[in-house]
This record gives sequence, C-alpha cells and structure tokens, in this order.
Amino acid sequence: MEKYLFLIAIIIVLIFSVYCIYTRSNQVRMKSILRLGVFALFLVFTITSVIPWSFRYVALSALLIVWALIGAITLVRKKESKNKYKQIRIILRGFGSILLIAFALLPAFAFPQYHMIATTATTGDLEVATVLYTYTDSKRVETYTNTGEPRKLNVQFWYPKNSKEDYPLLVFSHGGLGIRTSNESLYNELASHGYVVCSIDHTYHSLFTTDVDGNRISADSGYMKECSKEDAKKDKQQSYEYYQKWMELRTGDINFVIDHILSEAQNSKGDIAYQKIDISKIGVMGHSLGGAAVLGIGRERKDVGAVMALEAPFLCDIQGVEADEFVFEDEPYPIPLLSIYSDSSWGHLSEWAQYEENYAILSDSDPNTHDVYLKGTGHFSLTDLALTSPLFTCIFNGQLPQMDTEVCLKRINQLTLDFFNCYLKGKGEFIAEREY
Repeated sequence: MEKYLFLIAIIIVLIFSVYCIYTRSNQVRMKSILRLGVFALFLVFTITSVIPWSFRYVALSALLIVWALIGAITLVRKKESKNKYKQIRIILRGFGSILLIAFALLPAFAFPQYHMIATTATTGDLEVATVLYTYTDSKRVETYTNTGEPRKLNVQFWYPKNSKEDYPLLVFSHGGLGIRTSNESLYNELASHGYVVCSIDHTYHSLFTTDVDGNRISADSGYMKECSKEDAKKDKQQSYEYYQKWMELRTGDINFVIDHILSEAQNSKGDIAYQKIDISKIGVMGHSLGGAAVLGIGRERKDVGAVMALEAPFLCDIQGVEADEFVFEDEPYPIPLLSIYSDSSWGHLSEWAQYEENYAILSDSDPNTHDVYLKGTGHFSLTDLALTSPLFTCIFNGQLPQMDTEVCLKRINQLTLDFFNCYLKGKGEFIAEREY
C-alpha cells in the first residue's frame, strides 16, 4: 500500500508542477483545492479500510491535515501568492513536497502491511486462541529497580481453542532485545497442531512489554549498554560475567514460569489455557540469548523433554575462563536438541569462542542431536521481524536475504513441529537435512 501511495503522490505533484510551468502561474487556489481534495480522499479511504489504518500512517495523516488547514485558510482569505512565478521555485517546491511525503511514509516503508503466514493447519485442524497473563514471582526481587518490588513477567499463550484434549507445553524465550511475539507465526503453527505455547517477555530485557493493565516497561538502559559492550574476542572474563548475569535472570524467569504453569494446570478450576496442558510433556524454545537460556534449562530440568534453539550458543555451559579460553561443561547434552542456524553464525562456529560447544556438537554422533543451516538467511530472518519489517531485518542482518521470508519461516515452523511431534508426542522419526 505504501508504494502505491508514494507513487500516486509523485504523479500528483508532477502533474501539478507541469501545469504550473505550462500556465506560468503559482496556481495558489488550485493547490489549496488539491490539498483539501487529497486529504478528503485519504480520509474516505481510511474510513472504508481501503487504506488499513495503523501507526504506519500517523505521520502522513498529520502532514495531510496541516496541508489541508493551510489550503482552507488560503481559500477563506482568498490569499494570493506574493511571490512572482519562477520556474525554479515550482520545481523546488515539487521536489520538497515529494521529500516531505517520503519522510511521512517512512514508518509505512519500515513496517509494511503484512499478513501472518499461513500455517500448515489450513485443512481445518485446530483453531488457535490467545491470552495474556501477568505473573508475579514473590520469591525474587526485581534487580533492575531499587524499590524492592517482586519481579513481574508478562506471558502470552497460544492454544487450541475448541478441544477437550490435553497437549504438550512449549515455552519460548525471546532474543536479547526481543519481544514475546517475536515468533508468533511459529506459535500459531504449533498451537494449531496441538500444543500449548507460552512466550515470555523477560522484563527489562524485552524491547518493551505491556502487562494486562496496559502498563508498559521498556528495556533497561544499563542492560542495553552491556549488550553493546560485550565482546568475547577482546575480554572473555567480562563476557563470562555478563553471560552469568543474563542467564541467571533468564533461566530464573523460565523456571518460574514453567513451575507456575504446572501449578495452575493441576487446578481443576484454572483458566482454560492451563486446563489444556499435559504436564508430562514439556519442551522449550528460544532465539539467540533466549535460545542460550533454554539450552541451560534443558540441562537443569528433568521434566523438559526437548529443546529447540534458534542460533544460540551454550552460554549456560560456560564454567569459567582459563588461559583466556572459555571452559565448557563436558557432559553430553542430556535431551533431544534441534539447533537452527543462519549465515550470521554458521561460517563462524569454529571461530567464535562462545560457540565452541555448538561447533563440537556438529560432529556428535548422538542421533537425538540435530543441526540445521538455513542458507541465505540472517540472524533476524529466524524471527517474524522479517515479516513486520524487512528493512530493519536487512539492516540488523547486515545483508540482503537470499531465501524468501515465507519460505524461511515455514521451514522453521515445519522443522520445529516435526521435531516436537517426534520427541514429545512420539510421532514418527525426526530426520532433517543439515543444510537447507
């Protein structure tokens, strides 16, 4: 839609500029009428949903309102231009108008309208519902404030709506500055095939999080500085200390959330999302820093049956630093694991110190350990940011993706579904090619 709006704007500005040059006049009255007409048309298209209203068009609507007001005032006052006609002035004004419109449409270009990719449950499998909760962990004090308040977490569930069966629980942890909906297409896919998915907003690690009362908390500035400063090539000891701090918070959140859900699931009067959970079947998933945390949970908890990590190092397995090298846990990974990588890390696994264990696992003969490389993708291509903002995805990845966004996300969805079907539901054998 934003491309069409910008193209239409260019055409209107060009036609008007050519007409002014042809008539050798500033056409003040016509410009005012044109501005009012364009605003009225935009208003009608927005009301009738021809243009789907969202934050993407706030700046554009503000510009059109200002122009319409100026046009209305000019017509009422019958104000004539004090400037004599000059061709160069017409050209510059036209160019300036196009620049203003382009600037106003930046949010729409950065976050274009998109549709959630279709799940493979389009044959009428299970309808998906979602619900948001705010949990309070009374046993932990919030370390990112000095008020002594308990730590609070916002979690969202995706679950089969019209069914009386019990389903495996899957808990997701977002990336370094992610949000709980970072992989919503994956949650919908899994829920539509018979899973209860819970995604956590790690308060003060999440870019922003909003609780059930509408209160919003943004990422902590100190944490963001730590993320920008962390460099395992330059200072492994500092990186290790950061990893310990981040992983303690993240794994603490995940453990608390799982324990709270299991407690609620055993309450016969609990909310419907909890009543659909089979507490004997639990899996965990995560992206980047969240993936590192769930890899740690896979070692910690005996009730977790499988782990899926999207491009994540084994940070919880780092025991310390000796001779400027990370010292890793040497016990084999205890449960089935699916690791998915992109171009961002695949070619560096042998070089990056924090990925040493990931590289070692590539030659592991354990049939329950699986590594998949999605060629032509980047780190953020593994999340729904690739849908919501292709522009920012390219910027953050540092490259243009070679694999189509929908193809990439559908492959992740199918791999994850097949993996958990195998290890949590006992459906078939999971075999995945290492490179896609």
